[in-house]
Amino acid sequence: MKKILFLGLFLLLSSHFIFAQESLPTGYAKINLGMSLDSAKEALKNDPQFGYRGDRDVSLLPGDARILVETDTSINAPYSFLDRCWFQFFEEKLYIITVNIKSDKVDYYSVFSTLCQKYGNPSSLNPEKAEWKNDSVIMTLERPLTLKYTDKKVFESLLDSSNVNKSVKEQNRDSFLGGL
Repeated sequence: MKKILFLGLFLLLSSHFIFAQESLPTGYAKINLGMSLDSAKEALKNDPQFGYRGDRDVSLLPGDARILVETDTSINAPYSFLDRCWFQFFEEKLYIITVNIKSDKVDYYSVFSTLCQKYGNPSSLNPEKAEWKNDSVIMTLERPLTLKYTDKKVFESLLDSSNVNKSVKEQNRDSFLGGL
């Protein structure tokens, strides 16, 4: 009987963990990864917490087909819990959302606890950040108080295509760590 009860409890907890990992959000508020540039701009205009001012907040990033939309709440939305936010596009599709949260309005532990309750324990945790992942999204809570949503597939394909070689400093560091 104890084995059956233990097995049942284990399956319940395991299914909660698996379900939590699968239910990661694909964005913040009504801004979601994969949105077109125009759809994201429209959603930002319609959500006053971002303080989006229109096209003057849009710039091109170095590289092919990369666009950055930046919002700043200091002038147009000082009441917001958000500070500066960045929305990065590749080939006019949103692939990274970076939301900075005002630490005078909410603390890191409150955000971390809420995310753990909603999505389970992070898949990785260190003093700088907590990270939750599934097959399509990487959600990261970074210190001091930044929440980041990344389209995992687009991000990994960009990393693979960059073919950037490690610097001598990075190679020496790796060599040192490998010898430990």
